[in-house]
Amino acid sequence: MIACTLHRQDALVASFAQWIAGARPRTLPNAVAPVVAGTGAAAWLHAAVWWKALLALVVALAMIIGVNYANDYSDGIRGTDDDRAGPVRLVGSRLATPRAVLTAAVVFLLVGAAAGLALSLVSAPWLIAVGGICIAGAWLYTGGSKPYGYSGFGEVAVFVFFGLVAVLGTQYTQALRVDWVGLVLAVAIGALSSSVLVANNLRDIPTDAVSGKITLAVRLGDARTRLLYQALLATAGVLTLVLMLATPWCAAGLIATPLAVRAAAPVRAGRGGRELIPVLRDTGLAMIVWAIAVAIALALGS
Repeated sequence: MIACTLHRQDALVASFAQWIAGARPRTLPNAVAPVVAGTGAAAWLHAAVWWKALLALVVALAMIIGVNYANDYSDGIRGTDDDRAGPVRLVGSRLATPRAVLTAAVVFLLVGAAAGLALSLVSAPWLIAVGGICIAGAWLYTGGSKPYGYSGFGEVAVFVFFGLVAVLGTQYTQALRVDWVGLVLAVAIGALSSSVLVANNLRDIPTDAVSGKITLAVRLGDARTRLLYQALLATAGVLTLVLMLATPWCAAGLIATPLAVRAAAPVRAGRGGRELIPVLRDTGLAMIVWAIAVAIALALGS
């Protein structure tokens, strides 16, 4: 338990529940959905390997929690988290020291690296290099002297790492090849994952602009960011129809449509601040439901 094992001098007043909140549980669908989708793509090729899927899930969950703590640390020491409407910021809210949060980030990233190393060794050793790039991308998102998350490239990184890499990597480690179905799934999950970050950054436009964090949302402005969010959701809907070319069972993915509509409602209505917090939850829920439905459809239709 991170809260218990950190050195006494590093702990301030953060409770276990606050450490859990600091891990940002609402972002976990971004880790689970690509593994589910990638496993569905492997099942389509009659090559699903469930223990590899579980190992990939460990990698994804550890990485995203590590990324979230790393972001908390980096944003906190820069002072960009001092006035936010979103979830708990451990450093920005003075609930834990930067050293404690950095330690948590490193622990989870190391767990992800170890699981990724094991998965690569039993699948394709060249994937170790891909894992190294992913870890570097996780840190440099808000860390380092020129974090790319402060320059409007966060959504691109999420699309690549939690869409293309995560889905196709999961499929490849099990099937030892990828196909067009896996690619379509990867683009759809990448779009949905990016939409979560777009919603998050839409909420934070006022504070990010003041603190000098020039996200894509800050660059686009409020109105165009809202359109981008809806376009990303629509992309997943269109790609569901494309997947029906593989098997009509993939129409099951449309079961996520009501959830996506609910997620988009506050965005379309012009809501801001804390009123956008449920959008992250509902978008993540729509993404995980879509991934599960399509993965089952591919397994049944293979």
